Amino acid sequence: MDLRLTSLTAALLASLLSASALGAVVVLPKYNVSTNDVSVSGLSSGGYMAAQMHFAYSKTIKKGAGIVAGGPVYCSQGNVSIATGPCMADTGSRNLSYLESVIDTWSGNGYIDPTSNLAGARVYLFSGTLDSTVRQPVMNDLNSMYAHYINAANIFYKNTLAAEHSMPTDFFGNACSVNGSPYVNNCNFDTAGEILKWIYGPLNAKNVSTLSGTFINFDQAAFWGNFNPNTHGMASSGYAYVPASCAEGQACKLHVAFHGCKQNVATVGVNYYQNTGYNRWADTNNMIVLYPQATSTAANPNGCWDWWGYDDVNFPAKSGGQMVAIKTMIDRIVSGNVAAPYTCGHWYDSNYWHVYYGRAYIGGDGQVYATNSNQYLGYYSTAAYTDVRRTSAGYYAYGSCP
Repeated sequence: MDLRLTSLTAALLASLLSASALGAVVVLPKYNVSTNDVSVSGLSSGGYMAAQMHFAYSKTIKKGAGIVAGGPVYCSQGNVSIATGPCMADTGSRNLSYLESVIDTWSGNGYIDPTSNLAGARVYLFSGTLDSTVRQPVMNDLNSMYAHYINAANIFYKNTLAAEHSMPTDFFGNACSVNGSPYVNNCNFDTAGEILKWIYGPLNAKNVSTLSGTFINFDQAAFWGNFNPNTHGMASSGYAYVPASCAEGQACKLHVAFHGCKQNVATVGVNYYQNTGYNRWADTNNMIVLYPQATSTAANPNGCWDWWGYDDVNFPAKSGGQMVAIKTMIDRIVSGNVAAPYTCGHWYDSNYWHVYYGRAYIGGDGQVYATNSNQYLGYYSTAAYTDVRRTSAGYYAYGSCP
């Protein structure tokens, strides 16, 4: 898998066939999910995305994270040469102490949630010894970064399996030593299961037969406010696996799984969201798995998640466009729980009144930003009108409701 900016021909037919099999795109439903049971994981660019989501929104992603072939948060520093060099090929130092000092500053000024929220999280890290795309020393630094904020007993680092750059499974994919599409390899190792068991503790045995639940194809555009997600590196729709128990209203957990570059539905069809092993465990453990979808753009031809700033200078922050989109997806899902019964609220008003009513605040530069997401809204003026939405208690972002 190539996280770099090289050309890509998307397999459009696979995308169309998959969408057709799932039926019409639907509004993402609400479910009975506790806000204490949300976790994330990801591979490659998805691993970077999962880690930066975990750090930026640690108040929301309380349970933990699983990172496969990723690296330290803000490793790229917004520079693609650093991203492809030190942060992938290990061609130089990642200056970990500097990255941690930046994170500490962000934690203190609200650019991300306070890092103190990470203390109780559980983190599973995986790096294959054969990985030729994201070299193992890069993951070693992520391990050190997490250990700076989390007790070592809460971190498990699997770095002994002879696996190439892929999501290792115990039932599907290429040979373990292959670095190639769909970047899912049969290594006789259940990475998804190990991640989920480490984060959530003992689980019921996985279902290796026919799944009881359903896959849904949901509208991602709704979570971009008034923007077109396609121009920001995200597809118009995403996917989720919902066990029958969760659809029926039982108490469930939520895990968000980020695919890597060249691994979205448009490129590999169902191979990531149906064949990486998460759903087998989700089916028997009351767990919804959300599979957001990135897409190709001129600046991001490989359909990667934004971990180097191809779309947004605030890519690792609470205010990053993709970050807000995923956060509001989570808010939507958990709002079916009685403890988080928020439906999207929308106000089109002047920035003066947004500030007055607490939906926004005035930054140090005299400009107006949405409360909690920190998204830029414009001038502090009675003449500057902006759409603002609330998707959870005290959390506001730019845009309107679905």
